Amino acid sequence: MKLKKMNRAAAAAVAAAACIASVAFFPSTAAAFDGWHLEDATAIPGKGSAWDYVSLDAARGHLFLGRRSTGLQVYDIASHKAIAIIGSTPADSSNGATVMQDLDLGISYNENGTITPFKLSTLEAQPSIKLGDELDSVHYDPATQRLFVNMAAGKEGTELIVLQAPSFKVLGSVRLTSKKPEHAEADGRGNMFIASRDENAVYRISTKDMAVTAQWPTPGCVQTNGLALDAANHRIFLGCRGSASVKPSFVVMDADNGAVVYSAEIGGGNDDVVFDPQLKRVFLANGVNSVLNVFEQVDANTYKPSEALGTQAGVRTMAMDPKTKKIYAITAEGSADYTKKITTSVSPYYANTFFPDRFFVLTYSK
Repeated sequence: MKLKKMNRAAAAAVAAAACIASVAFFPSTAAAFDGWHLEDATAIPGKGSAWDYVSLDAARGHLFLGRRSTGLQVYDIASHKAIAIIGSTPADSSNGATVMQDLDLGISYNENGTITPFKLSTLEAQPSIKLGDELDSVHYDPATQRLFVNMAAGKEGTELIVLQAPSFKVLGSVRLTSKKPEHAEADGRGNMFIASRDENAVYRISTKDMAVTAQWPTPGCVQTNGLALDAANHRIFLGCRGSASVKPSFVVMDADNGAVVYSAEIGGGNDDVVFDPQLKRVFLANGVNSVLNVFEQVDANTYKPSEALGTQAGVRTMAMDPKTKKIYAITAEGSADYTKKITTSVSPYYANTFFPDRFFVLTYSK
């Protein structure tokens, strides 16, 4: 079936129809307006499905879309087509992929507690490897070539299983008291930082020693969720979902001591943060209020809001091409069916039913 692709005018109409979050104005401290906008929206035909993470193999122009029961879907950026499904990931229910360019290796991390290795250059999959009953995500440290697998939480917290790539030999594990560890990133110097949503905290882990070396609270940042790093300046960028009494926020933390150096209000429902060191921009995707907040980094401790782009409901995870500076996100047209379970912890209207042929890959540029 031929893909349905929106033209520029239709894409603009989609953006205009999006619900834009109510955010604070910053007239005296605002950065220059970049003009980020929806460049393209391509519908992928097929049955409706939920989704989670999106990741990019920039060298080959492939997006990996974690579409749960549809599997790990490969989208070719140049042709605007879905070109493959990785291995047994539909049966395994893929949350997303971890890309290891240095090893020509990717893995799908799956809800049923398996990982599915595949070759980036050929997309050929290996048999899935069972690690437990359920897992959420996998984080890679290129410095040690180790994978930290975020398993489902137990009564006493969460176990991160540590694997050596590319052999996938189990080296050990790291125990966290958090039951909702979320986004993580390695700094290239032997540290990995992980956001803890239920504890309003950030963990620092030694990737060599496989041990927690610090746990810092995030004052003013409630439901700490999205995370990205500025490794050069030793800064951690956090997306905070907020609560009934605390507004959603963007928080900057010193990666050496955990001190908070900046905070500002953002849209609700943050699930991803991306930092581009060349543009000096921090992007925060917020799926509940349907807004992409953009901040300029003036220096390590100084940030200015640039713009808040209206997106679509469900645009919450993204990937940025470091060369073209285009941002890729995914969403689907859906509805909250009250006869089914609704994830009210995110939103009382959080979609749980999705329609056929209404899954979109969105491209944003400036």
